Amino acid sequence: MPRVYATPEQLAAWTGTPAPADSERLLARASSDVEAALLCAVYATNDAGMPTDPAVVQALTDAVCAQVEYQLASGDDGTGAAGRWGSVSIGPVSLGDRRDAPQAPGGLDLAPRAHRALMLAGLFPGVIW
Repeated sequence: MPRVYATPEQLAAWTGTPAPADSERLLARASSDVEAALLCAVYATNDAGMPTDPAVVQALTDAVCAQVEYQLASGDDGTGAAGRWGSVSIGPVSLGDRRDAPQAPGGLDLAPRAHRALMLAGLFPGVIW
């Protein structure tokens, strides 16, 4: 069972809007993104692998909500299939504005606000961006 670090209610509080109908799926995918960004992080967990320190719990909740908010704003559905270009033409070639953001290890498109929440909680020791 994958670990999910935020609830639809927490997402609604974060965004200030009602959670989307598929929020549980989006939160699960965003939780997986956050876990991937934290592969080398060290923090206390319980037997289920959930963090036990309230500050870490809050940071993971904030990061997951920020990740979903970012994906919704960019038109991504959590699959990572959203384009990296604002517009594309074929002849003569024109690509438009590039949508690259700071990448976590492995090319993960981590939301800037998610990165900030994790960094401020001290969960990125030794990560080079």
